[in-house]
Amino acid sequence: MTRRNTTTGRRAFLACSAAVGTAGLAGCNGLIGGSDEDDGRDDDTVLGQIGSGREGRPEPGGTPMSELPELEGELTIYSGRNEFLVGQLLDDLQTIYDDFSVEPNYGSSSDLVNTILTEGSGTPADVFFTVDAGALGTLANEGRTQSLSSDTLDLVENDTFYTENWVGTSGRARTIPFNTDAYSEDEMPDSIGAYATDFDGALGWAPSYGSCQGFITAMRILEGDEYTREWLENLLDAGVESYGNELAVTEAVADGEIDAGFTNHYYIQRVLEGSPDTPLETHFTDGDAGATIDTAGAAVIDEANDPELAENFVKHLLSAEAQEYFAVETFEYPVIEGVEPVGGLPPIDELDVPDVDPSQLADVEETVDLMREVGVDI
Repeated sequence: MTRRNTTTGRRAFLACSAAVGTAGLAGCNGLIGGSDEDDGRDDDTVLGQIGSGREGRPEPGGTPMSELPELEGELTIYSGRNEFLVGQLLDDLQTIYDDFSVEPNYGSSSDLVNTILTEGSGTPADVFFTVDAGALGTLANEGRTQSLSSDTLDLVENDTFYTENWVGTSGRARTIPFNTDAYSEDEMPDSIGAYATDFDGALGWAPSYGSCQGFITAMRILEGDEYTREWLENLLDAGVESYGNELAVTEAVADGEIDAGFTNHYYIQRVLEGSPDTPLETHFTDGDAGATIDTAGAAVIDEANDPELAENFVKHLLSAEAQEYFAVETFEYPVIEGVEPVGGLPPIDELDVPDVDPSQLADVEETVDLMREVGVDI
């Protein structure tokens, strides 16, 4: 990869970011999203372009990268986050920091956890960056993560989203996408229980999808197995339609194939990004399993070759620029104060979220057994 000189790259980029904020990044000295005709520079960094085309985004708050230690050295990152979602972020950090390089190893969160445990003290992994807190919790419980400093943890707004050994980098809220041609916001139940018994519209879900199974796991934690069993039976009796993933559920709602569904919030924003006039909105339930939040996050592995560099990388995931990236590029909830979610959604601290440890949501084995017992096709 061709990288800019440190002075004209990182420092000019950060000075531009601090000076003009998100909405104005595209025109700063030609560095960010501006013309790159024949100038020989690699200016195509998404970290610099965040906000362009999304009018009205305020300048992100929080800690800018200019206030963090520079990244210098090599890291091996085991990433349970898809390359499609975070590959550009990793590339951009390498572009901004001349002397920083990343060796990513992409895979499923569970496979990577098993790999780290199997590799033992010989693992090359420095950082585990993953899509769910459950995988982070597993590594922490096995003693395979290092404690993070208060300097890192204090960057996060809500202590629900970190422990001593891992930190959430973005939030994924459960929601009800609904078709506004069929229902108004006032007609949508605020209780997840009502959707299985009192809602007369056509519903959809993706029961084989990990996020959906995590949602049902939250219901088991909060309400118990018998309540959850009855909810599932009622949902099946109501004729809920099954889909392969939650994007497909959301698209079915948008197309009017069904009236509402159960998905993570960012799928709604993805559909609206491509088709802003789609009759699709987001509804949140109140304080129950339908309003749980899981977190993507990161941990420093116990055998990290350079623990200080590894933790500084994690800090960069919590920087104002990276949190804005998660908001506008992956449509997730930022976990730091001062960065707003996309789409006019309420800030994360205004949601009525139940008291569920996010690290428990990935422990779905008994949930899957229960779903199969009542006849869910998984």
